[in-house]
Amino acid sequence: MKLRQALRRRARTIPERPAPGTAYLEASGISVSLGGRPVLHDVDLTAYAGEVLALVGPNGAGKSTLLAAIASDVDASGRIRVGGRDIADWSVAELALHRAVLPQHPVLSFPFTVAEVVAMGRAPWSATAAAELDEIAVAEAMELCEVDDFGRRPFGELSGGERARVALARVLAQRTPLLMLDEPTAALDLRHQELVMRVCRARAGAGDAVIVVLHDLGLAAAYCDRVALMHDGRLAACGPPREVLDAGLLSEVYRQPVDVLPYPGRDELLVVPRRDLSARPSPQRVRTSP
Repeated sequence: MKLRQALRRRARTIPERPAPGTAYLEASGISVSLGGRPVLHDVDLTAYAGEVLALVGPNGAGKSTLLAAIASDVDASGRIRVGGRDIADWSVAELALHRAVLPQHPVLSFPFTVAEVVAMGRAPWSATAAAELDEIAVAEAMELCEVDDFGRRPFGELSGGERARVALARVLAQRTPLLMLDEPTAALDLRHQELVMRVCRARAGAGDAVIVVLHDLGLAAAYCDRVALMHDGRLAACGPPREVLDAGLLSEVYRQPVDVLPYPGRDELLVVPRRDLSARPSPQRVRTSP
């Protein structure tokens, strides 16, 4: 038995990089129920090599559940294909050569160092010819995410933002043709939000398909080729940012008046909530004594 398993590991081949524009992930009719409650309803989604696709929508819209479903991390009905093959036909080890997943809340229970955590991203490539690139891939990913200066620190001692960047570096070190990132900017400051999105654009520029869950519609408008807008477990719209990020549609989906404006001097959009400052509650007097 052990010999057969070893032979299967050796038989794993390095995936060919997809041609730009290739449909690398194809999901159709995806539905999910959690605790007996339907949370996704018949969603179709395609991610292409060479593009960044944003999943956006209000809290509870189904963004993270959809990402988990197409990553095969939760049970779902429907059909999912990765690299032109049904996802059920891939073994776990094979699938890890094709897609890397960044969960919303990465958790580690053991006192690994930052460098050790990032190196975990190379585990799927053991017993393949690509294993000789492990050190290079880890070093490059740590530098891209600006965590190379504290590679020896324990992961558990890092701030939330530092942990998020280390977790992203692990995913980048995996070097798969498909990246699936759940809210990678949520815990980050302004500088590192921009850094993460530049990394996403660079990976797409190198030919990868990148799917990223975002709450910041400005980042989606600036960095993503297409935007998939989720609403109540369904896909409300999917297309280029200028088509999907419509003020009327966003105002309806988010139940918050929104303005979509041209960025002065740039071919970009600004998405901002429409605020009625006159409706603010009156400030309460601060009590200085009991």
